[in-house]
Amino acid sequence: MSQRIGRYTLQLSTPVITGFAGVAGKKEGEGPLGEYFDKVFEDTKLGQKSWEAAESALLTSAVTTAITKAGISSDKIDMIFVGDLLNQSIASTFGVKDLAVPHIGLFGACSTMALSLCLAGVFVDAGSADCAVAATSSHFCSTERQFRFPLEYGGKRTPTSQWTVTGSGAAVVEAKGDGVKINAVTFGKIMDYDIKDANNMGAAMAPAACDTLKRFFEDTDSRPEDYDLILTGDLGKVGADLLCQLLEREGYVLGENYNDCGLMIFDLKQQQVDAGGSGCGCSGAVLCSLILNEMLKGKYKKVLFVGTGALMSPTSTQQGQAIPAVAHLVMLTA
Repeated sequence: MSQRIGRYTLQLSTPVITGFAGVAGKKEGEGPLGEYFDKVFEDTKLGQKSWEAAESALLTSAVTTAITKAGISSDKIDMIFVGDLLNQSIASTFGVKDLAVPHIGLFGACSTMALSLCLAGVFVDAGSADCAVAATSSHFCSTERQFRFPLEYGGKRTPTSQWTVTGSGAAVVEAKGDGVKINAVTFGKIMDYDIKDANNMGAAMAPAACDTLKRFFEDTDSRPEDYDLILTGDLGKVGADLLCQLLEREGYVLGENYNDCGLMIFDLKQQQVDAGGSGCGCSGAVLCSLILNEMLKGKYKKVLFVGTGALMSPTSTQQGQAIPAVAHLVMLTA
Protein backbone atom coordinates (compact mmCIF):
# COMPACT_ATOMS: atom_id res chain seq x y z
CA MET A 1 0.00 0.00 0.00
CA SER A 2 1.13 3.54 -0.67
CA GLN A 3 2.61 5.63 2.12
CA ARG A 4 2.74 9.41 2.18
CA ILE A 5 6.21 10.89 2.46
CA GLY A 6 6.28 14.51 3.55
CA ARG A 7 3.42 16.63 2.28
CA TYR A 8 3.04 15.74 -1.38
CA THR A 9 4.79 12.47 -2.29
CA LEU A 10 3.38 8.94 -2.27
CA GLN A 11 5.78 6.02 -1.83
CA LEU A 12 4.57 2.89 -3.63
CA SER A 13 5.53 -0.69 -2.86
CA THR A 14 4.34 -3.01 -5.63
CA PRO A 15 3.88 -1.50 -9.14
CA VAL A 16 6.18 -2.84 -11.86
CA ILE A 17 6.35 -1.87 -15.53
CA THR A 18 6.38 -5.30 -17.17
CA GLY A 19 6.03 -4.21 -20.78
CA PHE A 20 6.46 -1.00 -22.71
CA ALA A 21 6.64 0.33 -26.25
CA GLY A 22 7.53 3.56 -28.00
CA VAL A 23 6.57 4.16 -31.63
CA ALA A 24 7.29 7.16 -33.84
CA GLY A 25 6.91 8.82 -37.20
CA LYS A 26 9.40 9.31 -40.02
CA LYS A 27 11.04 12.53 -38.78
CA GLU A 28 11.47 11.10 -35.28
CA GLY A 29 12.92 7.91 -36.72
CA GLU A 30 15.55 9.99 -38.49
CA GLY A 31 16.63 11.54 -35.18
CA PRO A 32 19.19 10.32 -32.62
CA LEU A 33 16.80 7.81 -31.01
CA GLY A 34 15.47 6.20 -34.18
CA GLU A 35 17.00 2.79 -33.52
CA TYR A 36 15.39 2.53 -30.08
CA PHE A 37 11.74 2.82 -31.11
CA ASP A 38 9.74 -0.37 -31.41
CA LYS A 39 8.27 0.85 -34.68
CA VAL A 40 8.96 3.76 -37.02
CA PHE A 41 6.25 4.62 -39.55
CA GLU A 42 7.56 6.03 -42.81
CA ASP A 43 4.01 7.00 -43.84
CA THR A 44 3.01 9.72 -41.36
CA LYS A 45 -0.66 9.09 -42.20
CA LEU A 46 -0.24 5.39 -41.37
CA GLY A 47 -2.59 4.55 -44.24
CA GLN A 48 -5.46 6.48 -42.62
CA LYS A 49 -7.77 9.09 -44.12
CA SER A 50 -6.95 11.85 -41.63
CA TRP A 51 -4.13 12.99 -39.34
CA GLU A 52 -6.33 12.37 -36.32
CA ALA A 53 -6.99 8.78 -37.36
CA ALA A 54 -3.26 8.38 -37.94
CA GLU A 55 -2.59 9.46 -34.35
CA SER A 56 -5.13 6.89 -33.12
CA ALA A 57 -3.31 4.23 -35.13
CA LEU A 58 -0.02 5.28 -33.49
CA LEU A 59 -1.57 4.81 -30.07
CA THR A 60 -3.07 1.45 -30.99
CA SER A 61 0.34 0.27 -32.14
CA ALA A 62 2.11 1.37 -28.96
CA VAL A 63 -0.50 -0.14 -26.63
CA THR A 64 -0.79 -3.49 -28.41
CA THR A 65 3.01 -3.79 -28.68
CA ALA A 66 3.45 -3.06 -24.96
CA ILE A 67 0.81 -5.66 -24.08
CA THR A 68 2.52 -8.25 -26.27
CA LYS A 69 5.92 -7.50 -24.73
CA ALA A 70 4.41 -7.91 -21.25
CA GLY A 71 3.34 -11.40 -22.25
CA ILE A 72 -0.35 -10.88 -21.48
CA SER A 73 -3.62 -10.58 -23.38
CA SER A 74 -5.89 -7.54 -23.31
CA ASP A 75 -8.52 -9.35 -21.22
CA LYS A 76 -6.04 -9.31 -18.31
CA ILE A 77 -6.02 -5.48 -18.23
CA ASP A 78 -8.26 -3.98 -15.56
CA MET A 79 -8.10 -0.39 -16.85
CA ILE A 80 -6.25 1.91 -19.19
CA PHE A 81 -5.22 5.48 -18.34
CA VAL A 82 -4.80 7.43 -21.56
CA GLY A 83 -5.03 10.89 -23.06
CA ASP A 84 -3.80 13.16 -25.84
CA LEU A 85 -3.84 16.80 -27.01
CA LEU A 86 -6.89 16.79 -29.27
CA ASN A 87 -10.37 18.10 -28.44
CA GLN A 88 -12.32 15.54 -26.38
CA SER A 89 -9.22 13.29 -26.54
CA ILE A 90 -10.44 11.71 -29.76
CA ALA A 91 -7.07 10.17 -30.62
CA SER A 92 -7.22 8.12 -27.43
CA THR A 93 -10.91 7.25 -27.76
CA PHE A 94 -10.59 5.81 -31.23
CA GLY A 95 -7.15 4.35 -30.52
CA VAL A 96 -8.16 2.07 -27.65
CA LYS A 97 -11.91 1.51 -28.15
CA ASP A 98 -11.45 -1.91 -29.74
CA LEU A 99 -9.53 -3.23 -26.73
CA ALA A 100 -12.80 -3.33 -24.74
CA VAL A 101 -10.92 -2.33 -21.57
CA PRO A 102 -12.28 0.02 -18.85
CA HIS A 103 -11.15 3.46 -19.97
CA ILE A 104 -10.01 6.40 -17.83
CA GLY A 105 -9.54 9.39 -20.11
CA LEU A 106 -7.00 11.99 -19.01
CA PHE A 107 -5.90 15.46 -20.02
CA GLY A 108 -2.52 16.56 -18.78
CA ALA A 109 -1.29 17.93 -22.10
CA CYS A 110 2.38 16.95 -22.53
CA SER A 111 2.47 15.69 -18.93
CA THR A 112 0.03 12.88 -19.77
CA MET A 113 2.61 10.08 -19.87
CA ALA A 114 3.73 10.94 -16.33
CA LEU A 115 0.14 11.48 -15.15
CA SER A 116 -1.04 8.14 -16.54
CA LEU A 117 1.94 6.34 -14.97
CA CYS A 118 1.26 8.02 -11.61
CA LEU A 119 -2.36 6.94 -11.62
CA ALA A 120 -1.68 3.43 -12.90
CA GLY A 121 0.94 2.99 -10.18
CA VAL A 122 -1.35 4.28 -7.41
CA PHE A 123 -4.29 2.10 -8.50
CA VAL A 124 -2.15 -1.04 -8.75
CA ASP A 125 -0.44 -0.34 -5.43
CA ALA A 126 -3.82 0.13 -3.72
CA GLY A 127 -5.08 -3.20 -5.04
CA SER A 128 -7.73 -1.51 -7.16
CA ALA A 129 -6.15 -3.07 -10.25
CA ASP A 130 -3.83 -6.01 -10.85
CA CYS A 131 -2.86 -4.75 -14.29
CA ALA A 132 -3.22 -1.30 -15.83
CA VAL A 133 -1.93 0.41 -18.95
CA ALA A 134 -0.59 3.98 -19.09
CA ALA A 135 -0.38 5.54 -22.54
CA THR A 136 -0.46 8.72 -24.61
CA SER A 137 0.14 10.02 -28.13
CA SER A 138 0.56 13.10 -30.31
CA HIS A 139 0.90 13.85 -34.03
CA PHE A 140 2.55 16.90 -35.55
CA CYS A 141 -0.14 17.49 -38.15
CA SER A 142 -3.23 16.96 -35.99
CA THR A 143 -1.80 19.15 -33.22
CA GLU A 144 -0.60 21.98 -35.45
CA ARG A 145 -3.92 22.52 -37.12
CA GLN A 146 -5.77 22.46 -33.79
CA PHE A 147 -3.54 24.76 -31.77
CA ARG A 148 -1.86 26.99 -34.36
CA PHE A 149 -2.51 27.19 -38.09
CA PRO A 150 -3.46 24.80 -40.90
CA LEU A 151 -0.33 23.18 -42.33
CA GLU A 152 -1.04 24.80 -45.69
CA TYR A 153 -0.65 28.24 -44.11
CA GLY A 154 3.13 27.82 -43.95
CA GLY A 155 3.62 30.33 -41.13
CA LYS A 156 7.14 31.13 -39.96
CA ARG A 157 8.09 29.47 -36.68
CA THR A 158 9.79 31.38 -33.86
CA PRO A 159 13.11 30.23 -32.33
CA THR A 160 11.31 29.45 -29.04
CA SER A 161 8.70 27.19 -30.66
CA GLN A 162 8.84 23.40 -30.36
CA TRP A 163 8.10 20.68 -32.89
CA THR A 164 5.20 18.43 -31.91
CA VAL A 165 6.36 14.81 -31.99
CA THR A 166 4.54 12.21 -34.04
CA GLY A 167 4.74 9.32 -31.63
CA SER A 168 3.20 7.31 -28.84
CA GLY A 169 4.29 5.57 -25.66
CA ALA A 170 2.59 2.86 -23.59
CA ALA A 171 3.51 0.96 -20.43
CA VAL A 172 1.89 -2.05 -18.77
CA VAL A 173 1.88 -1.71 -14.96
CA GLU A 174 1.32 -4.83 -12.87
CA ALA A 175 1.27 -5.70 -9.19
CA LYS A 176 4.04 -8.26 -9.63
CA GLY A 177 6.59 -9.34 -12.20
CA ASP A 178 9.98 -8.38 -13.54
CA GLY A 179 10.76 -4.92 -14.80
CA VAL A 180 11.22 -1.31 -13.78
CA LYS A 181 9.57 -0.42 -10.48
CA ILE A 182 7.45 2.67 -9.80
CA ASN A 183 8.74 3.73 -6.38
CA ALA A 184 7.10 7.09 -5.78
CA VAL A 185 4.89 9.72 -7.38
CA THR A 186 4.36 13.43 -6.82
CA PHE A 187 1.37 15.08 -8.46
CA GLY A 188 1.88 18.63 -9.69
CA LYS A 189 0.20 21.92 -8.90
CA ILE A 190 -1.06 24.23 -11.63
CA MET A 191 1.38 27.11 -12.04
CA ASP A 192 0.56 30.30 -13.96
CA TYR A 193 3.29 32.87 -14.58
CA ASP A 194 1.15 34.89 -17.00
CA ILE A 195 3.00 33.71 -20.11
CA LYS A 196 0.75 34.09 -23.14
CA ASP A 197 3.02 33.15 -26.05
CA ALA A 198 1.80 29.80 -27.41
CA ASN A 199 5.11 29.53 -29.25
CA ASN A 200 7.09 29.56 -26.00
CA MET A 201 5.61 26.73 -23.97
CA GLY A 202 8.97 25.85 -22.45
CA ALA A 203 8.93 29.11 -20.50
CA ALA A 204 5.34 28.48 -19.40
CA MET A 205 6.09 24.95 -18.14
CA ALA A 206 9.49 25.40 -16.47
CA PRO A 207 8.07 26.90 -13.22
CA ALA A 208 5.76 23.88 -12.81
CA ALA A 209 8.68 21.48 -13.22
CA CYS A 210 10.69 23.48 -10.69
CA ASP A 211 7.86 23.43 -8.16
CA THR A 212 7.25 19.67 -8.42
CA LEU A 213 10.94 18.78 -8.23
CA LYS A 214 11.46 21.09 -5.27
CA ARG A 215 8.56 19.55 -3.37
CA PHE A 216 9.79 16.03 -4.16
CA PHE A 217 13.34 16.81 -2.97
CA GLU A 218 11.95 18.30 0.24
CA ASP A 219 9.57 15.39 0.87
CA THR A 220 12.25 12.75 0.31
CA ASP A 221 15.18 14.69 1.81
CA SER A 222 17.13 14.05 -1.38
CA ARG A 223 19.06 16.11 -3.92
CA PRO A 224 19.54 16.02 -7.72
CA GLU A 225 22.89 14.23 -7.44
CA ASP A 226 21.17 11.25 -5.74
CA TYR A 227 19.68 10.17 -9.08
CA ASP A 228 21.25 8.65 -12.17
CA LEU A 229 18.92 10.63 -14.45
CA ILE A 230 16.45 13.47 -14.03
CA LEU A 231 14.34 13.60 -17.17
CA THR A 232 11.80 16.28 -18.03
CA GLY A 233 9.42 16.25 -20.94
CA ASP A 234 9.02 18.40 -22.82
CA LEU A 235 10.60 21.71 -21.95
CA GLY A 236 12.85 22.01 -24.98
CA LYS A 237 15.96 24.17 -24.92
CA VAL A 238 14.34 27.34 -23.56
CA GLY A 239 12.41 25.60 -20.82
CA ALA A 240 15.27 23.31 -19.80
CA ASP A 241 17.62 26.27 -19.39
CA LEU A 242 15.00 28.13 -17.35
CA LEU A 243 14.40 25.10 -15.12
CA CYS A 244 18.10 24.92 -14.26
CA GLN A 245 18.08 28.62 -13.32
CA LEU A 246 14.89 28.36 -11.26
CA LEU A 247 16.04 25.30 -9.32
CA GLU A 248 19.43 26.85 -8.64
CA ARG A 249 17.64 29.76 -6.94
CA GLU A 250 15.99 27.15 -4.70
CA GLY A 251 19.36 25.62 -3.83
CA TYR A 252 19.28 22.64 -6.21
CA VAL A 253 21.80 22.36 -9.05
CA LEU A 254 21.00 20.15 -12.02
CA GLY A 255 24.18 18.63 -13.40
CA GLU A 256 25.08 16.28 -16.23
CA ASN A 257 22.47 13.79 -14.99
CA TYR A 258 19.71 16.11 -16.26
CA ASN A 259 18.14 15.88 -19.72
CA ASP A 260 14.89 16.70 -21.48
CA CYS A 261 12.94 14.47 -23.87
CA GLY A 262 12.41 17.41 -26.22
CA LEU A 263 16.18 17.79 -26.57
CA MET A 264 16.84 14.07 -27.02
CA ILE A 265 14.36 13.01 -29.68
CA PHE A 266 15.60 15.37 -32.42
CA ASP A 267 18.94 16.70 -33.61
CA LEU A 268 18.26 20.41 -33.07
CA LYS A 269 20.92 21.54 -35.52
CA GLN A 270 20.24 19.11 -38.35
CA GLN A 271 16.47 18.67 -38.18
CA GLN A 272 15.34 22.32 -37.89
CA VAL A 273 13.01 21.86 -34.93
CA ASP A 274 13.77 25.22 -33.30
CA ALA A 275 13.80 24.74 -29.49
CA GLY A 276 13.21 20.97 -29.64
CA GLY A 277 10.38 18.47 -29.44
CA SER A 278 7.05 18.64 -27.62
CA GLY A 279 3.69 16.89 -27.52
CA CYS A 280 2.40 14.01 -25.42
CA GLY A 281 4.12 11.51 -27.66
CA CYS A 282 7.54 13.09 -27.12
CA SER A 283 8.12 12.06 -23.51
CA GLY A 284 5.96 8.96 -24.00
CA ALA A 285 8.04 7.64 -26.88
CA VAL A 286 11.40 8.55 -25.28
CA LEU A 287 10.58 7.03 -21.89
CA CYS A 288 9.01 3.87 -23.31
CA SER A 289 11.92 3.14 -25.64
CA LEU A 290 15.41 4.37 -24.75
CA ILE A 291 15.02 5.13 -21.04
CA LEU A 292 13.22 2.01 -19.83
CA ASN A 293 15.46 -0.20 -21.96
CA GLU A 294 18.57 1.46 -20.50
CA MET A 295 17.18 0.90 -17.01
CA LEU A 296 16.70 -2.79 -17.69
CA LYS A 297 20.29 -2.97 -18.93
CA GLY A 298 21.53 -1.37 -15.70
CA LYS A 299 22.72 1.96 -17.08
CA TYR A 300 20.23 3.85 -14.89
CA LYS A 301 19.08 2.59 -11.49
CA LYS A 302 17.24 5.64 -10.15
CA VAL A 303 15.36 7.92 -12.54
CA LEU A 304 13.08 10.88 -11.92
CA PHE A 305 10.69 11.32 -14.83
CA VAL A 306 8.91 14.69 -14.75
CA GLY A 307 6.22 15.18 -17.39
CA THR A 308 5.34 18.82 -18.05
CA GLY A 309 2.14 20.06 -19.66
CA ALA A 310 0.79 23.39 -20.92
CA LEU A 311 -2.90 23.34 -19.98
CA MET A 312 -4.17 25.64 -22.70
CA SER A 313 -6.78 25.24 -25.41
CA PRO A 314 -7.39 27.05 -28.69
CA THR A 315 -10.29 28.85 -27.00
CA SER A 316 -8.26 30.10 -24.04
CA THR A 317 -5.47 31.27 -26.35
CA GLN A 318 -7.88 33.14 -28.62
CA GLN A 319 -9.39 34.82 -25.57
CA GLY A 320 -5.99 36.12 -24.49
CA GLN A 321 -5.64 33.87 -21.45
CA ALA A 322 -2.21 32.97 -20.08
CA ILE A 323 -0.86 29.40 -20.29
CA PRO A 324 -1.16 27.50 -16.99
CA ALA A 325 1.15 24.52 -16.64
CA VAL A 326 1.55 21.40 -14.53
CA ALA A 327 4.28 18.82 -13.91
CA HIS A 328 3.85 15.30 -12.52
CA LEU A 329 6.79 13.25 -11.22
CA VAL A 330 7.41 9.50 -11.24
CA MET A 331 10.40 7.93 -9.50
CA LEU A 332 11.55 4.78 -11.28
CA THR A 333 14.08 2.22 -10.05
CA ALA A 334 15.68 -0.85 -11.59
